[in-house]
Amino acid sequence: ADCRYTCHQECRSLIQLDCRRPGPWQSQLSPESTLLPPCSQNVTQTVEEEKPEPPTVQEIKQKIEKYNAKVTNCLLMKLNDDGTYTGFIKVHLKLRRPVTVPAGIRPQSIYDALKEVNLAEMTDKRTSFYLPLDAIKQLHISSTTTVSEVIQGLLKKFMVVDNPQKFALFKEMRKDGQVLFQKLPLTEYPLYLRLLAGPDTDVLSFVLKENETGEVEWDAFSIPELQNFLMILDKEEKDKIQQVHRKYERFKQRLQETLKEARGKPG
Repeated sequence: ADCRYTCHQECRSLIQLDCRRPGPWQSQLSPESTLLPPCSQNVTQTVEEEKPEPPTVQEIKQKIEKYNAKVTNCLLMKLNDDGTYTGFIKVHLKLRRPVTVPAGIRPQSIYDALKEVNLAEMTDKRTSFYLPLDAIKQLHISSTTTVSEVIQGLLKKFMVVDNPQKFALFKEMRKDGQVLFQKLPLTEYPLYLRLLAGPDTDVLSFVLKENETGEVEWDAFSIPELQNFLMILDKEEKDKIQQVHRKYERFKQRLQETLKEARGKPG
C-alpha cells in the first residue's frame, strides 16, 4: 500500500520486502503493514494446466480410419502393431535466403538412399543457391518423428549443409479468411497434427522457413557462406539493372517510332 510493490498473493512467501526506510511522506513502516488485504479480484490464481492424456491405441485406430476415409489419393496412414503409425506430410519450402550445398556433387541415387550415404560429407567444396520458391516436398514419416528430425530429413534430401538450427518448421492455418503461422517446437510430432487436422491441406499445412529470432545472426555463417551471399546479391543487382535498362530501351524505341510516324503525317 505504501511502497507500491506488487506481487501475486501466492508469491508473498517468496518476497523479501525492505520497507523500513521512510520516505519524506512516510513514517517508520514494517513490511507487514504495507500489505493490502487479499482481494480475489486482484489476485492471479495459478492454475495448473492439465496435460491431455495420450490417446489409446483404439482411439488412434478410430482417428486413422476417419482420416483415411477422407483421403482422395493413395497417401493413407497405417497403424502398426506396436501402436505407432506411419503416413505422409507435405512441407512447403519458403526460404528467402540462399542455402549452402556441396559443389560438384552428383544427385543422390537409390543406392545411396538405401545405404544412407551422405554425399554432402564427401567434399569440402561449398556453394550457395536459392531453393525454388514454394517448392513442395513429400515425406513419409512415423508418429514418433519429431519436428527436429523432419527438418534434418529435408536438409539431407536437398543436400543442404547449413546448421539445422537456422531453420524452423511452421504450421500454416487458415481462419476467418486469414493465414496464420505458428512455429512448432522441435519436440512436436507433425504426423499427429496431420492426423488431428485431417488430410485437407487448406485446414493445416507445414512450411519450412528461416528460424527468425529477430536480427539475422551473421556470426552463425562461415566466411565462404558470407562471400557466396555477396556474390549472389551482386548477381541479383546486375540482373535487376539489366531489366531496368531493357525496359527503358523498349520504351525509348516506342517513343522514337511514335515520333517518326507523327513526322510523316501532315499537320
